[in-house]
Amino acid sequence: KCGLLRHRQAGGAAAGGAYWVDSQQKRYVPVKGDHVIGIVTAKAGDVFKLDVGGSEQASLSYLAFEGATKRNRPNVQVGDLIYGQFLVANKDMEPEMVCIDSSGRSSGMGIIGQDGFLFKVSLGLVRKLLAPKCEIIQELSQLYPFELVLGMNGRIWVKAKTVQQTLIIVNILEACEYMTAEQRKQALARLSGN
Repeated sequence: KCGLLRHRQAGGAAAGGAYWVDSQQKRYVPVKGDHVIGIVTAKAGDVFKLDVGGSEQASLSYLAFEGATKRNRPNVQVGDLIYGQFLVANKDMEPEMVCIDSSGRSSGMGIIGQDGFLFKVSLGLVRKLLAPKCEIIQELSQLYPFELVLGMNGRIWVKAKTVQQTLIIVNILEACEYMTAEQRKQALARLSGN
């Protein structure tokens, strides 16, 4: 199952009181068709407002879910995480998200479970993780079973069997940006006890 990805904002304190700035991190600009993870910030009539990490919030109709009707509304609350895609995204209009594909199916989109961990990474790392046959994902799947949602907006959601396993996967994914393939393999070998 694909998952969600997120990245820490610039300004983490390193040893010795030095600060690092993640120069690769840029504000996400919505693109039509992009799959992203949004956070529900408000309900306004028949529309939900979502923070997608861009300069403005995106809208999501309650009808933009599989099987939704006027009588059968999805149970969406403020604070929920939503995995969806942009139907409308251009500089002249408010970004609009949906949780269904062109056939009206959810195709894995919708509300993401609350019991995982959401974090932010650079947009470059997300693209790398979304590549077909991504070695990082294949190597991690040998370590523990986990669910992962990757958003093109730099947000990642991950959930393993235990909180400890979830945090180990989060730490490896965050470190991947700064590790060589060999360093990553060595770190994973230490974790798996080989």
